[in-house]
Amino acid sequence: MDINNKNKMGQLIVVRHHESEWNKLGKWTGTTDVHLTPYGVEKSKEMGMFLKGMNIDQAFTSKLARTIETLEAVLSTAIPESAGENLPVERVAALNERDYGDYTGKNKWEVKELVGEEEFDNIRRDWDHPVPKGETLKMVYARVLPFFTETVLPLLQNGKNILIVASGNSIRALMKYIEQIADTEMKNVEMPFGAVVFYDLDHEGHMIHKEMKKVDSKINA
Repeated sequence: MDINNKNKMGQLIVVRHHESEWNKLGKWTGTTDVHLTPYGVEKSKEMGMFLKGMNIDQAFTSKLARTIETLEAVLSTAIPESAGENLPVERVAALNERDYGDYTGKNKWEVKELVGEEEFDNIRRDWDHPVPKGETLKMVYARVLPFFTETVLPLLQNGKNILIVASGNSIRALMKYIEQIADTEMKNVEMPFGAVVFYDLDHEGHMIHKEMKKVDSKINA
């Protein structure tokens, strides 16, 4: 081993799942387990091109089909099939999308008309805005952060390159810690569909450098 690389951090790659069946319908999905659309699969394969030639040591997804299918499509173009078969993949409940409670299954744009733009934005983006029978982003953060610090960070500290495929809000929670974003600024934080983010982190798991690459995506979400 090169002694100069002994303490070099691995790279963290973060991908949001692409278009699901309920994204296409404009529905709040949350923890409902729906599949990718054919468009979502196609675009996930395009995202995989950003990872082509990279050495990925381990991947994590949520337990929801749309993240698992996104990972499979990304890997189908990112790495040779033989290497993909040997890649350790773990499905983790901590990375599941936020539970939208009573809003689950409702059409977002109909709800927006009903409650008004300010309340709609609070429901979708605010740090600790209550949702009946559901989770706030703060609650999602409380499950994502221990997973990251206890499972992912030690791998990165050992020089491993880690790929995480998750949903919009679990990724936003992760971004809060990595990028050290204030509670009041979380409304402005978004992980776009079609984006792949490459993070270089310090040994505490905070951002040193961030690069985002995107495929062109048109999604009703």
